[in-house]
Amino acid sequence: MHASHRSYQPITPANNKLLKKRWDQKRFCTHRMKVQNASPVIDNKPPRTYMHLHLKLKKLQVEEERLATVERDNRILLEKIGYIMRTGGRVDNINNYSQKSLNKTKRQREILRITHENHAILKRISSKEPHYNHLQWEEEWKLNQIYKDNISKYIVPEKDAKRWKGPGGHMEAAKNNNV
Repeated sequence: MHASHRSYQPITPANNKLLKKRWDQKRFCTHRMKVQNASPVIDNKPPRTYMHLHLKLKKLQVEEERLATVERDNRILLEKIGYIMRTGGRVDNINNYSQKSLNKTKRQREILRITHENHAILKRISSKEPHYNHLQWEEEWKLNQIYKDNISKYIVPEKDAKRWKGPGGHMEAAKNNNV
């Protein structure tokens, strides 16, 4: 027999070190067995698979019915083509019908009416004298340019003044008119 129980130092006080060591070892073995046999708290297993979700029988049935319909239609077409090939296929495809529009005359009358209205509007616009005097506008613009030059803090150099355009689109210098 070993005397290792004499070197054993229990954590809790005990009268008999040999018995205390056996009890501690038994408690430790029980603890290890419980740890090994413990079931996890979190369920990390994959979800159950249900065959009716993966194997869709109704979809397969519909697909088979569609394929059967296509096969039947193909067989019927093949029989018709075979009949045409055997008999020569007497098909009358002559079409002597010329297309006639039922509202052609109405459209032509409408286009003619719109054309007359457009000519009348053009005649009224071209016969009307302008309401605004563009020459007066140009003179006022030149006068405003002179006022602007008089109140400007910095003088515009002559080469830049020649690049300015007036309201009529003509190239002119802002300082041409000395009023």
